Amino acid sequence: MLTRRRFLTITASLVASPAAAFTEWRGQALGARARILIDHPDSAEIAAEALAEIARLEAIFSLCTESALTRLNRDGRLAAPPFELLECLALCGSVHAATGGLFDPTIQPLWALYAEGYSAGQPPRAEQIARVLERCGWAGLSFDAQEVRLAPGMALTLNGVAQGCIADRVSALLQARGLRHVLVDTGELRAPGPRADGAPWPVTLARGGHLGLAHGGLASSSALGTLFDAAGQVGHILSPLTGLPAVPRWKLVTVTAPGAGLADALSTAACLMESEAQIARALSRFEGARLAHLA
Repeated sequence: MLTRRRFLTITASLVASPAAAFTEWRGQALGARARILIDHPDSAEIAAEALAEIARLEAIFSLCTESALTRLNRDGRLAAPPFELLECLALCGSVHAATGGLFDPTIQPLWALYAEGYSAGQPPRAEQIARVLERCGWAGLSFDAQEVRLAPGMALTLNGVAQGCIADRVSALLQARGLRHVLVDTGELRAPGPRADGAPWPVTLARGGHLGLAHGGLASSSALGTLFDAAGQVGHILSPLTGLPAVPRWKLVTVTAPGAGLADALSTAACLMESEAQIARALSRFEGARLAHLA
């Protein structure tokens, strides 16, 4: 079944130190497998709080259930939007500007065109793509504390950033409880601090490469991470400039940043970039963001 969530093997796999006394919670976040490693005597209670926080955030960001986002897309406006949605949209605006428009959550109508077309065995034609692109564009979105508004025919997807934002929020909740030796994995990764032994969390990337994460967020994207077609040629990351799928120049792009939401958005946009230098220029707009792996 086609899914908009990245396969966990596309992002990263984490292994805790065998000697560490971590409690591991497993579940789901926005349809992706998620887990949290906790080093605390009240870990069961804390895991329950984290689970409740994930559920609360899914009620804001999910495209698959009734949420603030689905209501916005249905009605074209959302009064009194949740702070977390406004925060996420502000982040999206910053990444949109830094990437020359390559990161643009308003491509939801375009994504739907591809998903529905390939599901019916009818890939979208050039003229269909051109018409749908007229309903996309960051300039058609406006938001403030009172309301989020979309131009007629528009819709948003936050699937290139929301998993990271959820990891950031859950990490903040755990930090508020005084926990530092925690790893949050919602498909994107966030660590408020290193392992209890002081070592970074070891990250093994699915397509090769190893790195450590001690503080901040990490996210990986692949142009062919999720596919529209059975032949495995048409990926899920679409250009808001041309309406076409990302050319698979890179098998995997991994970005680290102060937050997982930022790393998530930047790694997604990087899949549409033509060179490592272009990726570096975009990341340089954000303090602490760096290209951790490119394959």
